[in-house]
Amino acid sequence: MSLSWQAVVEKTVTGLGYEVVDCERSTGGLLRVFIDKPLVQQPGEDGQTAWQEPEVPVNVEDCERVTRQLRYVLEVEECDYQRLEVSTPGLDRPLNKPVDYVRFCGLEVEVTLREAFQGRKKYRGVLTTPDDSAPDFSAPRSDWRVIFTDGKQEQALDFSLDEVRSAKLVPEISFKGRPAAAPGGAQPAGKGPSADKLEKTGLAPEASKAAKATKKKSNAKTRQTDDKVDGGLDQ
Repeated sequence: MSLSWQAVVEKTVTGLGYEVVDCERSTGGLLRVFIDKPLVQQPGEDGQTAWQEPEVPVNVEDCERVTRQLRYVLEVEECDYQRLEVSTPGLDRPLNKPVDYVRFCGLEVEVTLREAFQGRKKYRGVLTTPDDSAPDFSAPRSDWRVIFTDGKQEQALDFSLDEVRSAKLVPEISFKGRPAAAPGGAQPAGKGPSADKLEKTGLAPEASKAAKATKKKSNAKTRQTDDKVDGGLDQ
């Protein structure tokens, strides 16, 4: 039984040591694949696993490598497409998987809900956990919180992942490189309001100012585009 094109892409990209952030196919036959480098596991001083961003972010050479291999595999699997485009996710990287929320906890995000809450669907603020606990890569949670400022007042939105239509990082250009991830998450979670002051999926004034979150530099968007041609195995 042949694999779907999505399964072919996922298997090929992960086999090369990258992760698929997103992939889509347009009606014109354009196949777009967005890739990133996964976090690197390092032994922590306390014996627990520490997660860090890769020293070198995904770049055009990585996109070229994935493009060559995907062209070959897609031909072998007889997947229908006309053009292939492999890109980095860019500064506004989407959060599509539960583990993405763990990785980018503590950073500024934009969350769009499936249904409006108190007259709005879109919220922008610092991503954190409702109970102020450190996120766990081994067991990604489904409930999250965004700390945002509405006028001069700091507020919080609690939500579950099934209530989210889309979420992405808020771009910030930095020339200092990507910061290392804290154990159990890509960034330390900002401290939110106490649990007894909020109900699930509700808004409430912040009891105290949230901890200032360190924003993260995502990779500048890089893209490798190729017309459909015969290719060979990546060496």
